[in-house]
Amino acid sequence: MEMQASRQLAVSQQQAWDALNDPEVLKACIPGCDKVEASGENAYAIGMALKIGPVSAKFKGNITLSDINPPASYKLSFEGQGGPAGHGKGSAAVVLTPNAAGCELAYTVQASVGGKVAQLGQRLIDGAAKSMAEDFFKRFDQEMQKQHPEGYAAQAAAGAVAAPAGAAAASAGVPIWVWVVGAAALAAVIWLSR
Repeated sequence: MEMQASRQLAVSQQQAWDALNDPEVLKACIPGCDKVEASGENAYAIGMALKIGPVSAKFKGNITLSDINPPASYKLSFEGQGGPAGHGKGSAAVVLTPNAAGCELAYTVQASVGGKVAQLGQRLIDGAAKSMAEDFFKRFDQEMQKQHPEGYAAQAAAGAVAAPAGAAAASAGVPIWVWVVGAAALAAVIWLSR
């Protein structure tokens, strides 16, 4: 499965990069996440609880970052296990591009799943992944508004509407995410939800 999207953020490229590298921010923004810990150089362990349709389980996964180009882009690979509920693996590419309104976060995720989760059907899995991604973006946007209210105030003063912002991106130093955010964080969220 492949998913790609972009989001406008009302923070600078560096501010987004820094937040996406903060394990506490990622943990707070990834739905169901209870652990984001470094497990080696550019490698992280993540733990989260998910419910997709009738299947719910605790998933444990690993994320490895590569092609790190701070504060602009990175790639990550991920894999995880949810016991009898299933397993998954995949990769993601995340790019932060500065612009007049802050920066744009763009990501592409490829993922595959197996086990009970894979038996749920593509529509249910896709719907759950999109819902979790939107939840991550909403939480990330709220966190950025708390940390950097000046960026959102400037956008409001200029008459721009703050878009739901998200970053499923992980960056040098911290996972995901992400699978996007990302992603990273986002990638982990999307991957584990598939």
